[in-house]
Amino acid sequence: MLKWEGGIWGKLTGPYGSAEHVPTLLQQLDQAFSQETFDELFQEYLYHQNTIYTATYAAMPFLAKWACSTSEVLIRRELFINGGIIEASRDKREAAPFPASWLALAEEIGRDTCTELYSDYLAAVGRLGSLAEDVLSEAAASSAEDTEKRYILIADAAYRGSVAVANMLFTFSGGEEYVAECPFCESEIYLWPDEASGLQAYEQDPVFHANQEPQAVQPVSVFAEAEAGALAERVAMLQEQTLTNHLPFLAGHTRCPSCRENLPVWPSLLSIFRG
Repeated sequence: MLKWEGGIWGKLTGPYGSAEHVPTLLQQLDQAFSQETFDELFQEYLYHQNTIYTATYAAMPFLAKWACSTSEVLIRRELFINGGIIEASRDKREAAPFPASWLALAEEIGRDTCTELYSDYLAAVGRLGSLAEDVLSEAAASSAEDTEKRYILIADAAYRGSVAVANMLFTFSGGEEYVAECPFCESEIYLWPDEASGLQAYEQDPVFHANQEPQAVQPVSVFAEAEAGALAERVAMLQEQTLTNHLPFLAGHTRCPSCRENLPVWPSLLSIFRG
């Protein structure tokens, strides 16, 4: 990982410009973890609106180091979640030795340094992902809120490479609605929870278009999709109640409210996030 001193940080960027102040924040966190300092680092330099930056890649090994060395459950959970959000936002089409968008940076700091930055980032993702079993077990045994459990599931999916699942859960983190796309007519399908019948499918957003005739969503009892099955195992472990109720329907079948074709919900839901 990059040393705190040196001029390279000033050539890296975050959402608002230079990352020259990042080493100071990293040193402070290395001495004693502070939620306020970490929030400043994350929000001002590492992540903004589903986008990560060269400073993010350079800082990720520090997140992994702290997460793997701390004995504080809540700190480990915080770092695991935020690292997962970062990984979910990475463009997976980036190829080694480093992203093509870094070519100008490579001219400034050297191709070898860029290669090391990217390699260290990927190694950090692996280290953070290795904590999944501990983080999930600790959350399952604690009084974590469903919202926090949802973010643990988001991070876990990202580390496992199920990036579309991670971004779907992140986009619909409240579980109040889901939006899929019909593979036949390419119309949006609005999936809304219904206390009596699970989820129902609408042609238009029912918040703005009342009195629509919804289509029933038929739930599954066995998860045929591998990604849905893996998620279901973790949802059951965490006892995240919203997804426990919704997931059989999200992996089920419905009729497109626009073209009336029968379709599987899961691939229609994730197609928006496959990119």
